[in-house]
Amino acid sequence: MRGRSEHQVGAMARLRNFSLTWAALIILLLSGSLEGCGHISVSAPIVRLGDPITASCIITQKCSHLDPESQILWRLGADLQPGGRQQHLSDGTQESTITLPHLNHTRAFLSCCLNWSNTVQILDQVELHAGYPPAVPRNLSCLMNLTTNSLNCQWEPGPETHLPTNITLKSFKSRANCQTQEDSIQDCVPKDGQSRCSIPRRHLLLYQNMVIWVQAENALGTSMSLQLCLNPMDVVKLEPPMLRTLDPNPEAPPPEPGCLHLCWEPWKPGLFINQKCELRHKPQRGDASWALVGPLPSEAFQYELCGLLPATTYTLQIRCIRWPLPGLWSNWSPNLELRTTERAPTVRLDIWWRQRQLDPRTVQLFWKPVPLEEDSGQIQGYLVSWRPSGQAAAILPLCNTTELSCTFHLPSEAQEVTLEAYNSAGTSLPSPVAFSESRGPALTRLHAMSRDPHSLWVGWELPSPQPQGYVIEWGPGPSSTSNSNKTWRMEQSGSITGFLLKENIRPFQLYEITVTPLYQDAMGPSQHVYAYSQERGPSRAPELRLNHIGKTWAQLEWVPEPPELGKSPLTHYTIFWTNAQNQFFSAILNASSSGFVLHGLKPASLYHVHLMAASKAGAINSTVLNLMTLTPEGSELHILLGLFGLLLLLTCLCGTVWLCCSPNRKNPLWPNVPDPAHSSLGSWVPTTMEEK
Repeated sequence: MRGRSEHQVGAMARLRNFSLTWAALIILLLSGSLEGCGHISVSAPIVRLGDPITASCIITQKCSHLDPESQILWRLGADLQPGGRQQHLSDGTQESTITLPHLNHTRAFLSCCLNWSNTVQILDQVELHAGYPPAVPRNLSCLMNLTTNSLNCQWEPGPETHLPTNITLKSFKSRANCQTQEDSIQDCVPKDGQSRCSIPRRHLLLYQNMVIWVQAENALGTSMSLQLCLNPMDVVKLEPPMLRTLDPNPEAPPPEPGCLHLCWEPWKPGLFINQKCELRHKPQRGDASWALVGPLPSEAFQYELCGLLPATTYTLQIRCIRWPLPGLWSNWSPNLELRTTERAPTVRLDIWWRQRQLDPRTVQLFWKPVPLEEDSGQIQGYLVSWRPSGQAAAILPLCNTTELSCTFHLPSEAQEVTLEAYNSAGTSLPSPVAFSESRGPALTRLHAMSRDPHSLWVGWELPSPQPQGYVIEWGPGPSSTSNSNKTWRMEQSGSITGFLLKENIRPFQLYEITVTPLYQDAMGPSQHVYAYSQERGPSRAPELRLNHIGKTWAQLEWVPEPPELGKSPLTHYTIFWTNAQNQFFSAILNASSSGFVLHGLKPASLYHVHLMAASKAGAINSTVLNLMTLTPEGSELHILLGLFGLLLLLTCLCGTVWLCCSPNRKNPLWPNVPDPAHSSLGSWVPTTMEEK
């Protein structure tokens, strides 16, 4: 029994495996037969990107095992496409047609499908391409390179076509004005992705015209660039010469200040070509632009460049072109850096001096260089010297410095010294400094005032005789005794009556300003004045004090603050007071006021009072003063109550008299009873009594 059952189980397992094998074989056979059931045809496999495309799929008669009502599906890539129109043809085939309104894929597969066994089976598919026709190549240019001995051409290809595009550089030989075609030249095909190509020398006739153009072609069309008509030698581009400095010659004089001696070595393959060259240069400082010099002499291969700034490093480059025949400029040569020589300083020295009070023979000398030319030369230092009388060759240096001031001891017999600026090329013209006593008249009405936080105006009246100039010094006020903080300038015009100081002026600072008139071989006494660059507002307000107070008034007083340097004078006071109900009152007073009486106050009331001191530069409040008005006394209250009671009694008496003594006025206190004697009731008799 057990063996029989095992035999049945084995038979069932073999039957199951046999069924699965046949099912797989049937599916494979059916799917293989589906692949040949359909065929796709399209209006065009390559279209312009965004254009419509129409496709049809036909199911042949040999697929008789298919359901006649099977639905044909369309798929573009992985996306199903709606809109297919299906119909049965007279020959027994089925056809489905679809129109894609816009093909926006540059490359995609269009598939014709069918639902088979709950899966989508592909009957046929076709690859679609979309792109653009080639644009016209632009800006075609060519040059003859004598180094590679080839004609190099380049162009701009235009936008991407998204389609395989063939680019070809075409040319042919011609004569005259390129109107006739002679021998064709082998096409030049650039490498993929490049827009340049070179025609080798063996395909060229150097002195004969040729026509060159670029042709681009793909499945959607063909385009050609404008044709170039050229002679290869007319577009020769030379290599630049090698620029270098001229070797120094011991017998030749050195270059003048602001000049450079140059030479260059021409490009050897171009020695047989007549050419001209030009030079450009710029200083290595700031954002200087190039300056062009040319044409340069072609035979000498050297040049002296002048008109440059002294003691300045320059960058130089050179380039050349075929001349007088047509050609193209070479690239600029590598940089050459050269430095011009120094020139002696050409400056005017404005000089000012001061003697120490404790030691009059110790002199402090100050100066400022004023350039006389745009290129005044670089200054390396200053020399103060003295030549003793009777010793023409002897010069004694007193001070040698790079600063703009110097302190030295003046020899007892010296009345004049000489100041010079120098560098490696020489010295400036000597400037004599005579130490003479003050003999001219002094300035009058010297005054100063602030224009803004960073400037001060100093003015004066012209003395008689009129000075030749002025020296103006300014610096921090008396708290600073260091002369290093002083700033000075010399004015050469003696007719001015004031000057605006803008250098080294800071807000809220006290400055001492000194003006000294300069006369012929003499100077007047110095005058000084103090001024603030910007005044501040008051630092504190006067403290309020209560002098007297009553029931409805209060007398206040204060002590004005003394004037302060650097503080703007007061323009007015404002006094403010507030009661317990936050009612606000104020009064404006003159700056000369020192007291004020508050009127209209309420008795037994609390008030808060403060004072504000104001100037043009600002205002500040005092501390708050709290005060309480007086309460009325007891005797005064009794008198007031008595007077009020008496007044009330008199009012009542007057009212009573008026009410009682008025004859025609009804009394509202009792009813009005008629008098029977004067009534008509007595003559009235009832009707019944009269009948009896």
